[in-house]
Amino acid sequence: MQLALIALVPLLGALLPPLAMRAGRNVCTVVTAGVTLAALAVLAAAAPAVLRGETVRTGTDWVPQLGLSFRFMLDGLGLFFAGLILGIGLLIIVYARSYLARSEPAGRFFAYLLLFQGAMTGIVISDNVLLLVVFWELTSLSSFLLIGWWSQAPEGRQGARMALIVTGGGGLLLMAGMLLLGQAAGSYELSVILTRGDIVRASPLYIPILLLVLGGAFTKSAQFPFHFWLPHAMAAPTPVSAYLHSATMVKAGVFLLARLWPVLSGTEAWFLVVSTTGLVTMLVGAWIALFKTDLKAILAYSTVSQLGLMTMLLGFGTPEAAVACLFHTLNHATFKAALFMGAGIVDHETGTRDIRRLGGLVRLMPVTAALSLVAAAAMAGVPLLNGFVSKEMMLAAAYDTRWADLPWLVPAGATLASLLSVAYAARYGFGVFLGRRREPAATPAHDPPAAMWAPVAVLVVPVIAIGVAPQLLAGPLVAVAAGSTIAAGSAIPVDLALWHGVNPALLMSVTALVGGVALLAIWAGLDRLRARIGAPDAKALFDRGIDATVAAARATIGALHTESLPRYLAVILATTVAVGTAGFLSGTYAPGTRALLPVGPPSLVAFLALAAASLAVVVVHGRRLLTLVLTGVVGLMVSLAFLKLSAPDLALTQITVEVVTTILMLLALNLLPKRTPPETGRLRRLRDAVIAGAAGLGTAGLAYAVMTRDLADTISDFHIAQAKPGGGGTNVVNVTLVDFRGFDTFGEIIVLCIAALVIVAMLETALRGAAARRLDQLRRSPLAADVHPLVLVVVTRLLLPLALTVGVYIFLRGHNQPGGGFVAGLVVAIALIMQYIASGYGWAADRRRFDAHVLLGAGVLLAGATGLGALLFGRPFLTSAFGHLDLPLVGDVELATAMLFDAGVFLTVVGTVVLSLARIARVEQRVERGTAVRSSTAAHNGAARSGAGEA
Repeated sequence: MQLALIALVPLLGALLPPLAMRAGRNVCTVVTAGVTLAALAVLAAAAPAVLRGETVRTGTDWVPQLGLSFRFMLDGLGLFFAGLILGIGLLIIVYARSYLARSEPAGRFFAYLLLFQGAMTGIVISDNVLLLVVFWELTSLSSFLLIGWWSQAPEGRQGARMALIVTGGGGLLLMAGMLLLGQAAGSYELSVILTRGDIVRASPLYIPILLLVLGGAFTKSAQFPFHFWLPHAMAAPTPVSAYLHSATMVKAGVFLLARLWPVLSGTEAWFLVVSTTGLVTMLVGAWIALFKTDLKAILAYSTVSQLGLMTMLLGFGTPEAAVACLFHTLNHATFKAALFMGAGIVDHETGTRDIRRLGGLVRLMPVTAALSLVAAAAMAGVPLLNGFVSKEMMLAAAYDTRWADLPWLVPAGATLASLLSVAYAARYGFGVFLGRRREPAATPAHDPPAAMWAPVAVLVVPVIAIGVAPQLLAGPLVAVAAGSTIAAGSAIPVDLALWHGVNPALLMSVTALVGGVALLAIWAGLDRLRARIGAPDAKALFDRGIDATVAAARATIGALHTESLPRYLAVILATTVAVGTAGFLSGTYAPGTRALLPVGPPSLVAFLALAAASLAVVVVHGRRLLTLVLTGVVGLMVSLAFLKLSAPDLALTQITVEVVTTILMLLALNLLPKRTPPETGRLRRLRDAVIAGAAGLGTAGLAYAVMTRDLADTISDFHIAQAKPGGGGTNVVNVTLVDFRGFDTFGEIIVLCIAALVIVAMLETALRGAAARRLDQLRRSPLAADVHPLVLVVVTRLLLPLALTVGVYIFLRGHNQPGGGFVAGLVVAIALIMQYIASGYGWAADRRRFDAHVLLGAGVLLAGATGLGALLFGRPFLTSAFGHLDLPLVGDVELATAMLFDAGVFLTVVGTVVLSLARIARVEQRVERGTAVRSSTAAHNGAARSGAGEA
């Protein structure tokens, strides 16, 4: 699992910066950088094997039934992108130390940065497409936190929301595409999918897969028409912009296209969609960047254009274009990150990013100016810099590409986009550092400390070095990355040369350089023309779309969410009846083969009582107390039915549940009005009766059909056969609950715990405010004099130890006989409830020696610890272990870990009931106090009136 540490170290290391911040900002920075260095060390350890053309793999199954595994692979492409992510990330950490204000929580910032870093590295080394999607969505969430770092600024919040909506929505498309891709390829492992490109392209699912995957890639890499989110994300601090939006996050879409290039490329659909989208994005981004006045906006739209360039190259579908894309990805990451950090320095030292207020900074900030001018020249494609080499390769690939019957279209578009890139790069360089000097700040600007410009210098070094010797310095890395993309294996020969002779690509490059400078000379006139022509604002369109979506959602919710429980039930039951009827009419039906049980007088009386009680509930449901009694009768009859049908566990559980719920509901009814609100009209009641009757008859028919048939190969056969040898118990029901389906039971006790806490929260409001005043109005009559009858008090105290003994007995016998932790907990809860009822809330609460909250927590923790104990011995979660001991005088004793799990269930049930009872008691005491105060006041007033009459 060493390879997994490349992603896991930053993810887990995100916990350290907030702790290290206690020791100071410098320590926090060192710790954060140390985490990234550790991940880099793991990457460096695997790099030699990858550079030799090998692919390093590691991992384990996660949820194999769903095709989800925790597997990673490192090939040339993964090494290429992981190196960029971690290397530039280390420089960003150093830069952010000086950039962030002292008042900002740097520890939290670095934690978010490491979280994003781990998610990005997880994307590029995942060997499972579903795991890749998990990391993909994690980048959207972590980038949301980083983009919205300055949450006090409206533009920061809006930029974060916009990025999350667009990239998160694209992530959902990608998830669907990856699911279809795995289905078409027959595997969700990338290493397998990459060898089955022919199968995927021949599949009828190819076009849906292509469109869904491209939707995810285009949204993440800000391709037209999804390009608008990236410039608005520039509301983030400059370290975030430099990292996420030049070197990492926006490159995720490019990585995905390169990763799946062997599988999805090579078709007409791939060429038309990908290359056209890339070319349009390249032109649109460059045109908009030319007229922006904010430095980061210029760089943001230029990034959009450069991302379009990379996408277009991959869309060409040729090996040469793919090599050019990867090489330009490397070059763009270096000069664009340097430019963003340089823009941050300018903003930090001058207090503005408005290019109209800047100029002549080369004399005030010579170091920053030199580094930024070199990076801008590389972005423009000036010779002897790395951007020139990769742009010329792009132009050569464009020259050889024919779009439909227009061989000139792609070369002309690529040349025009390159010309615009020269123009906006020259405008950036001349407008900020050269030209007429301006004074944007009250104090003269100056170069920042070395810690702030040193990361920029480190990035500028490869800008120059690769431009001079591209094959020597970048050739091996690009070759092995291109080999993984194109050949799905070892490195392929690449030719990264500064000079290829006089060819069409060189002429196109010279045209772009000369044309860009000439375009800058007439920039003012173009700006006026652009302003007159106008263009649709993507942000405004997005905002209107969001507003329309919200309005539609509110209208839908208003129509559906009427807060009418009868309507909800009517819709659910009517739908169930309709679906069941359709299934019955469309299928075949034959009578069952099992004989019916004889119906004796007791069974007939119980059935008639059940039917009569059920009908009576409908008729007298307005009288709540009587309704509760009748509901208890129904529950008792159901318990007897379970007993008749040889289900003693269910019967025991049902009857104890009925007792507990009836008593608790009886206590709760004491806090509610005695009658229900007015009924609905006759027609609506008739409709509800028809729906309820149909649902009841359908359920009865379904139960009859199932119970009169012999079902073969059911799961119950397995449970019966394996209860003793596999679970160590003869009570199949209990073994199923605590072992075979222990995970379900564990989830149920967690739900039970949550329900108890919800009861606490809901009843807490009845102790104060308007709810408490309404509650007082329900209890105006004086309380009875004989509140706690002596006979009931004595009997319940005598029965308490007996009931507790019965509860322990039922708990201990549950693994082999009817019983178990759930029933035992209910029995003990009944004993405790009776103490409250007989002796009063105050008396019982004063003698309670345990906190119900502790019982709840202990129950869930004990059940969870039992499951984790199985993992320590290499067994699945909640696997039960059992054994036999021969004790003197006692004999053979069976011990099973399921007893510990059952004890957790027992504690949770008792805690839930006691906590609910205690909360109801508090509310009752509040009502009693209010009534007592009113009674004493009334008595005092009556005595006063009597005294006045005698006088």
